[in-house]
Amino acid sequence: MEAALETAVDNEVSYFLDDLHVGQRFTSGRYRVDADEIKRFAREFDPQPFHLEEEAGADSVFGGLAASGWHTAAMTMRLLAKGGLPLAGGIIGAGGDIAWPQPTRPGDELHVVSEVKEIIPSRSKPDRGIVVMRSETRNQRDEVLQVVTARLIVPRRA
Repeated sequence: MEAALETAVDNEVSYFLDDLHVGQRFTSGRYRVDADEIKRFAREFDPQPFHLEEEAGADSVFGGLAASGWHTAAMTMRLLAKGGLPLAGGIIGAGGDIAWPQPTRPGDELHVVSEVKEIIPSRSKPDRGIVVMRSETRNQRDEVLQVVTARLIVPRRA
């Protein structure tokens, strides 16, 4: 059974380092974004006109109201934490890269597809390792809105 199906069916499944393999994929649930939420997040955390007002967004490089990239990152984390990336011990970052190839828009329905790219058992801490995970946040048309390549600390089985 593919990990994505297990995740969707059973949020109680937790994967240790020893359970993962390169190429393994996980798919999150879905989350719908609306204009009010985009503006609310922007007012508090990224108060730029193109995140706050439709007219300002239309006059910007975005051509319309666009969610802050940090808002997209926060929604991505929510999707991952709610079963989209069921790692034992939680999702603990140790660094990474992020890119936003397209903006998140009002009405977008987000989901995250993650793939294990590399597994590095720790030599100095045998109870854990690093997993390099690539996560793409996609909309309802399967367009990629955000790409995160993260180094995650994942415990080994006792």
